[in-house]
Amino acid sequence: MASAITLRAAAFAYPTRPVPRPAIGPVSLDVSTGQFVALIGANGTGKSTLLRIIAGLLQPTSGEAAVCGRPVAAPDERVGLVFQDPRLLPWRSTLDNVAFPLELAGWARDRRRGKARELLRLVGLDDVDELRPHQLSGGMRQRASIARALTIDPKVLLLDEPFSALDAITRDRLNLELQDVWRGTNTTVVLVTHSIAEAVLLSDRVVVLDRHPGRVVADIAVPIRRPRRASDLEDPATGRLLSDVRRALEAGIGALPAPDRIR
Repeated sequence: MASAITLRAAAFAYPTRPVPRPAIGPVSLDVSTGQFVALIGANGTGKSTLLRIIAGLLQPTSGEAAVCGRPVAAPDERVGLVFQDPRLLPWRSTLDNVAFPLELAGWARDRRRGKARELLRLVGLDDVDELRPHQLSGGMRQRASIARALTIDPKVLLLDEPFSALDAITRDRLNLELQDVWRGTNTTVVLVTHSIAEAVLLSDRVVVLDRHPGRVVADIAVPIRRPRRASDLEDPATGRLLSDVRRALEAGIGALPAPDRIR
C-alpha cells in the first residue's frame, strides 16, 4: 500500500541555551494509507513533537517528513489535528464550531453547515448541534473536536491523547466510537496515548518510543479481527500483545507500574 506518512531520519531539537535540547530522532517510519497507528511512550519521548512535525507545525532539525508523498514544509490542509483540549470556541454553537474551518476556507453558510451536520451525525452529536460547548460533556466536546478536524476531509488524522482527561467508562466507550468513525472515513490515523490497552485495542500497529531523544524501539503489529470490542482485551492472544508492548516500553524507559486491564 502507498504511504500516507513517511519519516526519514527525522529529528528535532528545541533551540534552548546554551545548547539545543534534542526532543526526537532520528526517527524513520512509514504509515500506509488507511492504517491506524498508535504511538506510545512515557512523558518526554517526543510523541506530541512527532505529531507536530507530521502536521507541519514544526520543521525537523534534520531528516524529512512527507504526507502522501509530498514533503511537509508548512501546516498542511491534508492533515487534521485533535489535541487533548478540544479548544472549541465558547460563543459558537456545536454546529458552528464544527463548520468553522470551512468558514475560514470561504464556504457558503448553507454548504458549510450542511457538511458540519453530516459529520455531527457521524460522531453521534446530531441532537446537540445548537448547544454551546459549556452545555456539552467532556466526551461530547472531544467528539465535536474530531468532527471539526474531519471537515477538511483530511488524508491523515492526528490525535494527541484526545480522551486522556475523561473518566475510564467514557474513555472506553469513545474508543469504540472512534474505531467506527475511522472505519467510516478510511482516514489514516495516528493516535498518541499512554495507555497500552487503548493502543492495542484500536490500532493496526503500536509504535513504541523511548526517551531523550525519542526513537522507535519497537513496531508491533496488532492482528486482532475488526470490528473490535472491549472484551477482546480478555483474549489470551491479546494479553500476549499487551505484554509485548509493555516489555518494549520497559526496555526503552525502565520499569513501569502494573497497569489495570483497560487503562
